[in-house]
Amino acid sequence: YNVSDMKIITVIGSGLIGRSWAMLFVSGGYNVKIYDNQPGQSTKAITEIKKQLVELEEAHMLRGELSAAQQLALLSSYDDLSQALDGAFFVQECVFEQLEVKQSIFHDMERFVGKDVILSSSTSCLVPSKVFSKVQNRSRCLVSHPVNPPYYVKLVELVPHPETAAAVMDTTHALMTKVGQAPVLLKKEIDGFALNRVQAAIIAESWRLVQDGVISVKDIDLVMSEGLGMRYAFIGPMETMHLNAPKEIMPAGILGESSSEIVQTVSL
Repeated sequence: YNVSDMKIITVIGSGLIGRSWAMLFVSGGYNVKIYDNQPGQSTKAITEIKKQLVELEEAHMLRGELSAAQQLALLSSYDDLSQALDGAFFVQECVFEQLEVKQSIFHDMERFVGKDVILSSSTSCLVPSKVFSKVQNRSRCLVSHPVNPPYYVKLVELVPHPETAAAVMDTTHALMTKVGQAPVLLKKEIDGFALNRVQAAIIAESWRLVQDGVISVKDIDLVMSEGLGMRYAFIGPMETMHLNAPKEIMPAGILGESSSEIVQTVSL
């Protein structure tokens, strides 16, 4: 795979996430086919995208090197699945977050695409082994989970099916990088992926501290917005530890003798 040589990407679903993906892909110069099984919806999506692209250009926030008009010219709408998939090297699914719906659309897709076409899901929590259970060739399948809104938040979690080929992960990583996103590779599937699990841990402990009368709602929010959040927004928790302690004592020794007591009382 060479993402610079590939030209056509199909986006399945024309809702907020689908439109956001379409905008990202055209910003990278790709021809994007938008498909929706509701007649006329994909056309309406392009109308909405046009409005957003123009507004972004006027605000000097348009991504990519092409003008809004040039990006808009790369978009096309389809009500027919086979036509929408014709010529695509990469497919990004953005339908309802319902397992049966996603399984069905991927099963249908496989009838119309070649064996090397990458099939990617935008699911935020469904693991690939479930999403792609009705696909025959699962080596070309993965989850590319964006953070809402994808156009403004660059992180994309790339989660493999147990059978996903390494080349598929590498190609998708290269594609996401090319369109200006910040992809991270998960080495295996896990419920909630990485972002949701870290978020869940933070929410759980924050809620526990409030419930136990340790801190107020307002002040626990300040702990993040004026403290940890500012720090982690730049370098993340692992690099923070690396800068604060020698390798041989991380992470247990980073807070000195008190660290073991903290770990014992924070039960997630």
